Amino acid sequence: MISEDTTAAVRPPVLVPGDAVLLVSPSGPTSPERVARGMELLVGWGLRPVPAPNAYARHGFLAGTDDLRAADLNAAFADPEIRGVICTRGGYGVQRIVDAIDMAAVRRDPKVVAGFSDITALQFALWRGARLAGVHGPGAAWRDERTPLRSAESLHAALMTTEPVTISAVPTEETFDVRVPGHATGTLLGGNLCMIAASIGTPDLPDLTGAVLLIEDVQEPPYKVDRMLTHLRRAGALDGLAGVAVGQFTDCGDGWDTTIVDVLGERLGDLGVPVLGGLPIGHGPGQLTVPVGTRATVNTDTNTLTASPAVSPRLPR
Repeated sequence: MISEDTTAAVRPPVLVPGDAVLLVSPSGPTSPERVARGMELLVGWGLRPVPAPNAYARHGFLAGTDDLRAADLNAAFADPEIRGVICTRGGYGVQRIVDAIDMAAVRRDPKVVAGFSDITALQFALWRGARLAGVHGPGAAWRDERTPLRSAESLHAALMTTEPVTISAVPTEETFDVRVPGHATGTLLGGNLCMIAASIGTPDLPDLTGAVLLIEDVQEPPYKVDRMLTHLRRAGALDGLAGVAVGQFTDCGDGWDTTIVDVLGERLGDLGVPVLGGLPIGHGPGQLTVPVGTRATVNTDTNTLTASPAVSPRLPR
């Protein structure tokens, strides 16, 4: 069990049927065809998905210019009719616009923000600027072959219920053997390892003292994962951690004898804190959703990560 104390996190109101949610593309470009399935799911939950004005814009490897992407985010935070923000996908580009976010609007009317991968940088910025808890889960550019029914149910539960979220480690996940026995409770922070490392030296890297760090990544060979974790260690970012939750490291091989499990075990194993691998969180098949910014417990005896909800009960408006 975990405490209901959410360590000063701001938990936005839970989404309910009838709510409008804005679909934004703050990172890489997507297409209406990719988003259509995600919209179908959201409509099935009783929500009203609305593509942002520039959701399908393209500017090289970005979903439109920085001004357009920032404008969509700020429009979502400022519009009282919009009750949630669901990113279409990750990719690259959020760090270019986080300094343009109207944090006063975020604090004035907190809304749940869902996404993963590059969206880790957005959630870090919202944590720094508004202490806003968020949802690390699939975006609206939905692919049933990677995110089947269980993935949809997991996202639905995180957005539309106020129940704690429990995710069990899966023996078939590549990172399952990455573990240091024990249990620990702290604020769950993190997400995509690449974006965590890229936040070093910026105002957005959170103080991880007493936190449970969530890490996952995709298509990063073991030596690059080693480099990112070593950088975090040398920068002192991992000092004082309470524990580590290890998600999916998808397609992270490079032909060398050293595997991603070897690297994760070595770089995390001597931190002196519990480490739980094998969590289906990240870029792999069957991705599940977890709150970030709320109290969570990793427990290697039960093979579970349990997190307080990112959303709070809806109060009359």
